[in-house]
Formats: sequence, C-alpha cells, structure tokens
Amino acid sequence: MPFSSIGIPGLILILLIALIIFGPSKLPELGRAFGRTLSEFKASTRGLVSGDEKPDEKDAPSASADKK
Repeated sequence: MPFSSIGIPGLILILLIALIIFGPSKLPELGRAFGRTLSEFKASTRGLVSGDEKPDEKDAPSASADKK
C-alpha cells in the first residue's frame, strides 16, 4: 500500500493518535528528533553520492605522484 494514498484525513487521524499516545508536551520534541534524523539521513546520502566521485579525483593525483 503506497503512502501517497493516505490523504489529509489519514494524516489528521495519525496526528490525533500521536497526540493521545505521547501528549502535547512530547510532540514538539518528537518533531525535532524526526527533523534531525531526516537531515542527517539527507547529509549522509549526499556524502555517499559525492563520495563516489571523490575517489576518482583522489586516484588521479596519486597516479601522477607515482610517475615521479
């Protein structure tokens, strides 16, 4: 079941259940933790993508250093 079919009523229901379970004082803390986790995931994904390109650049100078 794809998540795109949740819709607005489903999101409201999920938020109400979270409010009942965790209470209003914990929801901002949970939101911040979720935001930090998401940003760390994005940063590590960018690092992996850019990390694939960097070894090629690092290999080129070491190859020229080996020729000297």
